[in-house]
Amino acid sequence: MAKARSAPDFLLIFSTLSILSIGILMVYSASAILSYHKYDDYFFFAKRQLLFAGLGLILMYAVMNIDYWVWKRWAKIGLLMCFALLVLVLIIGVERNGSKSWLGVGAFSVQPSEFIKICMIIFLAKFLSEHQKKIVEFRRGIVPPLFIVFLAFGLIMLQPDLGTGTVMVGTSIVMIFIAGARLLHLAGLAMLGLIGFAALVIAAPYRIARITAFLDPWQDPLGAGFQVIQSLYAIGPGGLLGLGLGMSRQKFYYLPEPQTDFIFAILAEELGFIGGTTVLLLFTLLLWRGMKVAITAPDLYGSLLAAGIVSMIAIQVIINIGVVTGMFPVTGITLPFLSYGGSSLTLMLIAVGILLNISRYAR
Repeated sequence: MAKARSAPDFLLIFSTLSILSIGILMVYSASAILSYHKYDDYFFFAKRQLLFAGLGLILMYAVMNIDYWVWKRWAKIGLLMCFALLVLVLIIGVERNGSKSWLGVGAFSVQPSEFIKICMIIFLAKFLSEHQKKIVEFRRGIVPPLFIVFLAFGLIMLQPDLGTGTVMVGTSIVMIFIAGARLLHLAGLAMLGLIGFAALVIAAPYRIARITAFLDPWQDPLGAGFQVIQSLYAIGPGGLLGLGLGMSRQKFYYLPEPQTDFIFAILAEELGFIGGTTVLLLFTLLLWRGMKVAITAPDLYGSLLAAGIVSMIAIQVIINIGVVTGMFPVTGITLPFLSYGGSSLTLMLIAVGILLNISRYAR
């Protein structure tokens, strides 16, 4: 492309850095008690989150200055590498909470299923932009990309990790729809997807327990419904202004792993309705600017790439907040930029870096 680059989208940078800053603060607040009792260090989780945030910001800045067309050339290789890692994690992966999803590297570990989300977005943006005229045809336009998506989904489910797989499939469907797929085709796929999802739930007793706990957590208040109940106990007392930063009661071993999936509940407890609303408004600003980048991108590839990244972030935010507030079953999906987790945080900041680069070429 001959067009000169302009400055990146300021509001996109502002919203990302604001949520990230709040996230580091809340990871410390939510995990301090657990950190001290488990590692004799109040800052154990906060320091690791700060380290990954620093690494992620360096990568975000670097990616922001790399023309996004470069990723198109490496789309297939990147996806193949992710597939190789998904197979490798099944062989030598580290198991945590019943899911074999991590590859250990010294004192740290990475989650390959997180990185295939961004590689799949890049690959689909390339494929759909190059075969856009075929997208209205089911066999030649929709089946080939979905075959690759569900192959990746199958490997992720062998870990198993339904939450990450759901985000990847949901993002892919949104991209295929934006590329011009027919609603009739997508409706048929949605019906098949619901049947498949029901089969996956029935196949695993713990997933059935999560569904029943979602419908009525008080049926098993000390088992499957425990997390949801404790999450609501955190949000309720927060009121308008909250109990105060660091004053959460639920982080004292009432709410399991408060620094990860349920960090928004601790935030609402300590910072109240005002704090929770502020975070949601910052996410809304980030997603709005991201969609603006997608709409004003100079080419179809850039539009689909930006739309895929925004969809991935939006789906994770909606599902996580839905779980924390009892609207969705527990899935294990983290809240972007806020939840503790090196792989997820690094991935999200790299994705924002790509968005920022696209914004530099916006019309």
